[in-house]
Amino acid sequence: MSIEIINSNLKVGRVSSALFDFDGTISVIREGWQDVMVPMMVEELMKTPDHEPEEELRVYVREYVDLLTGKDTIYQMMRLAEEVAARGGEPLDPLDYKREYHRRLWQRIEHRVAGLKAGEINPREMVIEGAIEFVKEMSRRGVNLYLASGTDHAYVVDEARALGIDKYFGEHIYGALDNYWERSKATIIKGILESNNLRGDSLVTFGDGFVEIENCKEVGGLAIGVASNEIARRGINEWKRERLIRAGADVIIPDFSDVAPLRKLLFDSAQ
Repeated sequence: MSIEIINSNLKVGRVSSALFDFDGTISVIREGWQDVMVPMMVEELMKTPDHEPEEELRVYVREYVDLLTGKDTIYQMMRLAEEVAARGGEPLDPLDYKREYHRRLWQRIEHRVAGLKAGEINPREMVIEGAIEFVKEMSRRGVNLYLASGTDHAYVVDEARALGIDKYFGEHIYGALDNYWERSKATIIKGILESNNLRGDSLVTFGDGFVEIENCKEVGGLAIGVASNEIARRGINEWKRERLIRAGADVIIPDFSDVAPLRKLLFDSAQ
């Protein structure tokens, strides 16, 4: 499967702007982040006086982490603080939880970033298949490109540069801020439309998370769910596919390895 049309009533406008999620949609530098976050949260909850059995906690935590994927990392840490308090514990500040999570994740991914910067790892080995070529094509066609992520801004900029794709997005790279209330994917989408005086149907969003798909549909944009297998870097992840469909995705793709049908949809179907 290269493209799956979910919305049979799909109408495509003249695409002039495209918003890409970063982790899992383009980059796999942070592949496996859940295997860092979930155990850390379970570890914290197991310290509380009224915790459930560890395996039960692991399932519960995984569910809410997945539900919040796509939002800024701080929201997952705010939820952790709430869960600690609900079990009789004394939660840390969510920012402290976030810093500890980043410290642990960095231990897992530091060699990937260093390898890219040193030229020891080919950027194509750290992205969903075909992503770099597709971003290049969109840029070449004159589409205004935006990159948005729930990962902290400094990390997104650094990793996009390490992959060599920052030049296609220019100043339009948006990561999470400590003052998270000032920026979200919803506010980014609103800004794209307002600053360019665009209608919603001129915007296409690519993402593997619930949040960006919902936000795109709220303004009438074209939402393309990237149901990526982050380990293989190609092929479909059925769990992501089902979740993206529930979020309201108009179209599902597994990766960017066969973009001819996608190209036809975006540029030959405009009404």
